[in-house]
Amino acid sequence: MRIASACFAMILLTTSCAVAATPAERRGKSFAKAHCARCHSIDQNTASPLDRAPPFRTLHLRYPIETLAEAFAEGIYTGHAKMPEFELEPRQINDLLSFLKTLE
Repeated sequence: MRIASACFAMILLTTSCAVAATPAERRGKSFAKAHCARCHSIDQNTASPLDRAPPFRTLHLRYPIETLAEAFAEGIYTGHAKMPEFELEPRQINDLLSFLKTLE
């Protein structure tokens, strides 16, 4: 009976964590999956598929997440050809920043 109770408690905890994500965080994660995950790790554990691409969970160690809003609005341009150039709309910026904060 103890094992069943423990299993039920774990299910509740993992379910409530998944449900706890805000709509903005979910949209930001979807954006990251569609546009960034080809090169960057967008989770808490895995390595980035492209060695030079920093995992998103470490971005807050390099930059305060809030300061990335301006870069996303003006466009991200890098010195290497594999990084696509893109500019985000205000809602996309908010969503992506909301998601990035969940990785801190």
